[in-house]
Amino acid sequence: MSKTIQIGGLSVEVVRKAIRTMRVTVYPPAGRVRVAVPLRLPEETLREFVLSRQAWIQKHQARFAALPPPAAQTYSAGEPHYYQGRPYELRVHATTSRPRVVLTDEHLDLHIAESATAEERAAALNAWYRARLKEQIPVLLAHWEPIVGVRTEAWGVKQMRTRWGTCNIGARRIWLSLELAKKPPGCLAYVVVHELVHLHERLHNARFWGLMDQFMPDWRQHKAALQANPTGPQPTGDDAD
Repeated sequence: MSKTIQIGGLSVEVVRKAIRTMRVTVYPPAGRVRVAVPLRLPEETLREFVLSRQAWIQKHQARFAALPPPAAQTYSAGEPHYYQGRPYELRVHATTSRPRVVLTDEHLDLHIAESATAEERAAALNAWYRARLKEQIPVLLAHWEPIVGVRTEAWGVKQMRTRWGTCNIGARRIWLSLELAKKPPGCLAYVVVHELVHLHERLHNARFWGLMDQFMPDWRQHKAALQANPTGPQPTGDDAD
């Protein structure tokens, strides 16, 4: 259950959940603020927490406000679409066979029915992105699980609007955002390692970031690339990596 309250000039959506610590997230494009808090946390403690993070929140709201509005994608020929951090020009070819996507040096060739809608074209491209991630993720897990010293029981890919990945520690299962197919390869590796490290440490605390330094010393540059690259969601928050 959620409610919106005013704290220090900020409009804050408060969601009470069965968690132990507070988490704040700022969402694009308008800089919406959401705070997840334990069920019985006093409101006074919540307000103190938000005020202590006010400068951080406003910094990211300003960053989102400075970004140009994203162009709506129509999935028509000539439109740029990203794969592994590179833009490719979309070419659309009419076919009576099942939809398929072919990657060339400069183009994404989408073969689909001439009557296909923008939604159907998007679904075909997303199916191709999903297949590429499902090829890449097992290779990354085979490389990084021995380094991090953990093993996942299951993993999956799904569309996420506000996160790059999540980890269910009890089930030892990680989910990765479909949008990562559009990011540079190092970004995907960073999110995989990030979620694996959560199997050692649930919280984003000093121990967690120390483990990231130990296992992936260059994680900061990959996180910066993830946030700077012009494709996909751009969440900013304690629980939105």
